[in-house]
Amino acid sequence: MKKLTTIYSTAVPLPIEDVDTDQIIPARFLKALTRKGFGNNLFRDWRYYGDGNEVKDFVLNNDMYSGEILVAGNNFGCGSSREHAAWSLDDYGFRVVVSSFFADIFKANALNNGLLPIQLSKEELQKVFCAIEKNPKAEFAIDLEAQTFTIKDSESIFSFDIGSYKKMCLLKGYDDIDYLLSQRDKIEAFEKQQVIY
Repeated sequence: MKKLTTIYSTAVPLPIEDVDTDQIIPARFLKALTRKGFGNNLFRDWRYYGDGNEVKDFVLNNDMYSGEILVAGNNFGCGSSREHAAWSLDDYGFRVVVSSFFADIFKANALNNGLLPIQLSKEELQKVFCAIEKNPKAEFAIDLEAQTFTIKDSESIFSFDIGSYKKMCLLKGYDDIDYLLSQRDKIEAFEKQQVIY
């Protein structure tokens, strides 16, 4: 995984509540054997008409918005537990998703795949949406070490929670296997201390 320490980026607003994983990546696109290519079908049924033409007013098709941050409505990632939802967001280019609530399984899948879910209060999230509405090129700063989300050019700095283990993994660019491999020397030393009867 890529290390995630600090991010300075504009953001893409998706002020829709209860976005489920089938809306993030429809089930008919779950046939691939690798994580690559899922970004092409992120929000497929919202981005494209049945004939393949773009839905011009959908936010991902709007040139005003871009960046590594997706700002979403409450209860993002609900529905089925498909890991592909995190894969598609990452493959599209998002490193962070901001919401006022995440479904637990989506949140775990995101963290396991190097995507940072930042949960803010509803009031804080509204301030983020307002900043983007006022200026679609508004910039945001995320400091994972300090666990802060900042609306640049303002005095708004919000704190967010993250478990210490997943925080360490994101900072180092580790998945769970990478972490175990990083502990190889300690594991081998422990094995050598064991008495075999």
